Amino acid sequence: QVQLVESGGGLVQAGGSLRLSCAASGSIFSIRLMTWYRQAPGKQRELVATITSSDSTNYADSVKGRFTISRDNAKNTVYLQMNSLKPADTAVYYCNAIVVPQVAGPSYSYWGQGTQVTVSS
Repeated sequence: QVQLVESGGGLVQAGGSLRLSCAASGSIFSIRLMTWYRQAPGKQRELVATITSSDSTNYADSVKGRFTISRDNAKNTVYLQMNSLKPADTAVYYCNAIVVPQVAGPSYSYWGQGTQVTVSS
């Protein structure tokens, strides 16, 4: 079994910054992909940023130039540096990881519990 634990959410004023972390633990051989999603009240969950095992990244248009995703493979941890935050960034942020628990085995998708980010105007 694999657990994802997010941290770093909170309340910040518009224009401020936050850094989210998501640490994976448990039965992990490798992590192919790590992704941050977010879900605002009354809206569908949306992809924010993703990073592959080779550090290739992709961002939603709404966060390009403001957010940076990175990962520490030795710690099985993904980060999301969020700068120039806007009230529209207010949401619960979720971490997702595509994990290979055993060598040459299948991969599975795991989710964290979410962390609240609130940006005040």
